[in-house]
Amino acid sequence: MEQYRTRPAQYGPRRDRPRSSLPPQAGRGAGGGAVRAVRQPGPQRRPAAVRRPAPAPPPAARRLPNPRLTGLGSGLFCALVMFLLGGLCSVLFGASLTAYGVLFLPVCVLTAVWVRRGDLMTAPVVVPIAFAVGLLPVADGDGGTGGKLMGLVTALATQAGWLYGGTLIAGLIVIARRIRLVHRRRAAAGARPPGGRRDFAGTP
Repeated sequence: MEQYRTRPAQYGPRRDRPRSSLPPQAGRGAGGGAVRAVRQPGPQRRPAAVRRPAPAPPPAARRLPNPRLTGLGSGLFCALVMFLLGGLCSVLFGASLTAYGVLFLPVCVLTAVWVRRGDLMTAPVVVPIAFAVGLLPVADGDGGTGGKLMGLVTALATQAGWLYGGTLIAGLIVIARRIRLVHRRRAAAGARPPGGRRDFAGTP
């Protein structure tokens, strides 16, 4: 009796499909067009920090003028202003020396405040010179150079109080500014870290 060998049943026919060298497409669109592959999400980047706008500076109209005059500049400023004020007093106030002396005081204050730090000691020197220059259109004289000179000397002698007062005010302002500058330098030197100093060899 012949026995037939039975072949084990397979789940399905084995078919060798040719492998395509092209990468598989993600899918097809409804109209048959190729749909682009969805990009895998990578590491999310943190948004850059938003810089806040700097606060707007106060308008220039609110700031007081604060120029910095050299020693020569402060002398020219004071002499020119006093000469103009002397001419103004001779026209409006009948060459009043009292009005001239009153106007001399604020000019001394401005000269001492506006001179730069390196030329502080020039303010008390240029203020008396400017006072004498401004007296030229105010001083009375009989005429000629000699008479004008005598009128200038007389005005300086009679108005010495305004001259000394203006010079004293300028000197006090200069001294106060000098003391403040010295305190700032000492505070800056004390706040400097000791490791930042260098010896003679140039090493920290």
